[in-house]
Amino acid sequence: MSNPARQVNSRRLPPLPGMNKAGNSAKTSHPRSPRSGSYGAYLGQTHDRHVDMMVKGHSPHSNHNGQLKQHLSADYDGHSSPELTLSQDTVTAYLDDNPDYLENYIQSRVSQDQLERWLIRRTHKHHTRHKHGKKSPVNGEIIQDERRESLSRWKFCVHADKRKMLQDLTREIHQHPNKAQVLSELAGCIASAVNADGFNLYLVDDSGQELYHYKPGSSHTKDSSSCTRRIAPGSTLAAYVASAGDTIRVDEILEDERFPEGIVVGGSIAQTVLAQPIVHANGELSGVIELYRNVGGAPFAEEDEEIINSYIVWGSIAVYYAEMYHTMTKQRKLNDFLLAVTRSIFQDIVSMDTVIMKIMNYAKKLVLADRASLFLVDTKTSELYARIFDTGDHYDENSPKPVRSQKEIRFPMDKGVAGHVASTGQILNIQDAYADERFNRDVDLQTGYTTKTILCMPIFIRGSIIGVVQMVNKLSGVFTKSDEESFEMFAVYCGLALHHAKLYDKIRRSEQKYKVALEVLSYHSQCSDEEFESLRNKPVPDELPSLVRYEFSPWAVDNDDKPLYVIYMFRDLFCMARYDMETLYKFTLTIRKNYRTVPYHNWSHAFSVAHAMYTIIKTTKNKFSPLEALGLFVACLCHDLDHRGKTNAFMVKSASPLAAIYSTSTMEHHHFNQTVTILQHEGHNIFKHMSSEEYKQVLGDIRHCILATDLALFFGNKAKLKDMHEKNTFEWDNTEHRKYIQAIAMTGCDLCASIKPWDVQRETVRVIFEEFYAQGDEEKLAGTQPIPMMDRDKADELPQSQVGFIVGICLPCYELLAQMMPETRPMVDGASANLKKWKELAEIQKQAEEDKKKEDVHHGKENGDGSDKDNLTEKKKQEQKLP
Repeated sequence: MSNPARQVNSRRLPPLPGMNKAGNSAKTSHPRSPRSGSYGAYLGQTHDRHVDMMVKGHSPHSNHNGQLKQHLSADYDGHSSPELTLSQDTVTAYLDDNPDYLENYIQSRVSQDQLERWLIRRTHKHHTRHKHGKKSPVNGEIIQDERRESLSRWKFCVHADKRKMLQDLTREIHQHPNKAQVLSELAGCIASAVNADGFNLYLVDDSGQELYHYKPGSSHTKDSSSCTRRIAPGSTLAAYVASAGDTIRVDEILEDERFPEGIVVGGSIAQTVLAQPIVHANGELSGVIELYRNVGGAPFAEEDEEIINSYIVWGSIAVYYAEMYHTMTKQRKLNDFLLAVTRSIFQDIVSMDTVIMKIMNYAKKLVLADRASLFLVDTKTSELYARIFDTGDHYDENSPKPVRSQKEIRFPMDKGVAGHVASTGQILNIQDAYADERFNRDVDLQTGYTTKTILCMPIFIRGSIIGVVQMVNKLSGVFTKSDEESFEMFAVYCGLALHHAKLYDKIRRSEQKYKVALEVLSYHSQCSDEEFESLRNKPVPDELPSLVRYEFSPWAVDNDDKPLYVIYMFRDLFCMARYDMETLYKFTLTIRKNYRTVPYHNWSHAFSVAHAMYTIIKTTKNKFSPLEALGLFVACLCHDLDHRGKTNAFMVKSASPLAAIYSTSTMEHHHFNQTVTILQHEGHNIFKHMSSEEYKQVLGDIRHCILATDLALFFGNKAKLKDMHEKNTFEWDNTEHRKYIQAIAMTGCDLCASIKPWDVQRETVRVIFEEFYAQGDEEKLAGTQPIPMMDRDKADELPQSQVGFIVGICLPCYELLAQMMPETRPMVDGASANLKKWKELAEIQKQAEEDKKKEDVHHGKENGDGSDKDNLTEKKKQEQKLP
């Protein structure tokens, strides 16, 4: 640091404005330099020579023993000047009379930091004088002087250097837009301005109910703070100030009973404290600044409050507008993000699954979450369901790879975190998932994934909750209030996207249904008047005792007589007082009309299945209620309506419109919808005299029973019923338990051809495989290889295939049914007898293959490498013929 004493060595002193001040300048007879008189005035004499001066009492360097030797370059009359000694009083007098020189010197040679240090030292001296009770002759002069010093210091800090301070603070705001960092810098400036020994900054948390100590360099969150207090009197000084909203100045912090905890962070030897609330221009409390001086320091004065208030007023406004700028920037980014979301989703609504994947992908980006889930609300069953899950894999929306669906899961709306949000519509921000009783830990145990934080948000459309988005594990820290606000706006767009996706899906399904309807109408129609009159004129038999036998062959009944047999079975099972006969005639005939002329899944098959169920209901003697029996019988009659002779897998693989409508149990859903369509025809509703509750129950049972004929569902139903039987937990009075019996009974009746006498069984299998081979031929034409069962080139495997079918499906079904209802034991016996026959054929086929191999070897030896291919082919065809 440069100082005035050293400056003398390199510059000439300026002339004194009042040269005649010493009284000798005008009187001298010697010609002199214009400056010579000025020096003479302060030296007390004039010398016409070069002068060496020593300033006594000034010690800029410790090794000069309290004196500074300066060589003046002024030349008096060309003579060398003797060494002269200047006292501090002489220099002080000169500087007092030459303030412009002092100002120019300080501005050009003294740094800003040095000036601030000088001011701080001067303030220390005044505080020390005040502490030791030094007073001027006039009472109160010291106080007035100190007030002038405080205001002078404030004037210096705010006015003389206002531009620099504003630039520095503005730069800090620009570089660190975080409110906590800016306020920390502001607090540091204030502490320096009021000469505090230390300071603490407390910030208000997001809830507005607690204060937490902010430490520079921390994560700016309450969780990282070493001190947290509720905003209320009775604890710390900062909490009291935040509660009262007023500035508090305390001379003895340990003696004030209003805040028994005092200042809990730092300041272990603090004595006098000044605490000031930080209030934004909009009146919102942002935090509290604590300033303290240690034991021995002077108390804070009113002038210190003025300085702090001036700083905070400007600082609060600056922070407010900085936050406003930050908010606007953030909002602009959010708007750009939402625009990208809207453009991505609404320009490419292909399917609901695609929209769900995009929503989850964008949601993760928005709040920086690790994983996301979207659950949709099923208002009919009051359940949440999802079939698309985020496994942590990257999803590329530009990739042509289709979205992979997983198995759908369902759970009640009142279960778990997502269920709570769906039920209440409240946003849940859980910072510790395992500490929340609503969190289901089983998912983590099954997947090996660890859930820490959860942000769950409802999705509304037209005031109703249609889904729930759940964010899991923020990549850094926990989900904040800002995340909630951003996600809440995002949820609005999610609702619109899902709503439009549903509408699009409905339109797409409607188009497919329209195509199916046109296709059905082009083939089917209602029964004609002639058919109706012909059936009505036929008398219904009073008794058909042979009908109540499991071995009865429905295929032996003439096709025109089958409707009459249906009427007989219906009348025998149910009280006809509630049914209209003409309606029953039309319903039965239209059912027959809506079966296609395919080899096996035709009207004859439907009649055989209905007969099997009739036999079960008759022989088990009221195991089922009348409404359940009605649903079972009608379901059997309608369970294959409009069957095309193709499997569900073929319908899906061939991109059939039906497969686009029904993603699971494709044909079974179609069969049920055809049943409902027929019931809606005029004069066909056989349930029209039922109450609404009975009608609902019967339709529900029919749907359940028709869907149960999908063999893909058989294994699950069998396992559950078998488990209940083995554990002796099955109850006939339990409606849900009886549904499993109904499902197994439907499967048993659908496969009833396997329990018929051998001749009937063999012929039926021939017809079945004719239908299978037709599908296999179409698959080959489409360039795909059918399964062996449907490949006519592998017809020699038929016996073994039937053995596997009866052992794997038929017998387990009938044996379980017989365990639950012993009256159905003949079904087990019939299937077992046919199994024996198929095993014999399989052995014959196996022996024929071995003989053929031997014959091939023999012909190979006789004819060399050649063989009579035509003869072998013909022989193979003969061997493949069923006996």
